[in-house]
Amino acid sequence: MSSEHQLTPDEALLSEAAETLRLIAEPTRLHLLFLLIDAERNVSDLVAATGASRTLVSQHLAKLRLGGLVVNRREGRNVYYRVADGHVVRLVVETLSRADHVRSGEPLHG
Repeated sequence: MSSEHQLTPDEALLSEAAETLRLIAEPTRLHLLFLLIDAERNVSDLVAATGASRTLVSQHLAKLRLGGLVVNRREGRNVYYRVADGHVVRLVVETLSRADHVRSGEPLHG
């Protein structure tokens, strides 16, 4: 456990953590978060990268933004999105890394 956080998981903290996991527990949203790890992107970029419709991407981004997992900024007519913080980055990377280990049969890290 990180020395930065002295956690005492009470009901409210567990509920908040579960809500975060619910938000990323959808393949398109997880893909969007992964795409936003290294670069700020607009909806058009994300539509092209995911193959999902503009409407679907926009809906998912709205949920992620309301959940505090992404932030956005407006530049003219474009809105650019990025992952909100390093915790989200690590959560996404670790989730995908674990899935890759499970799929490939590689041993899991201790």
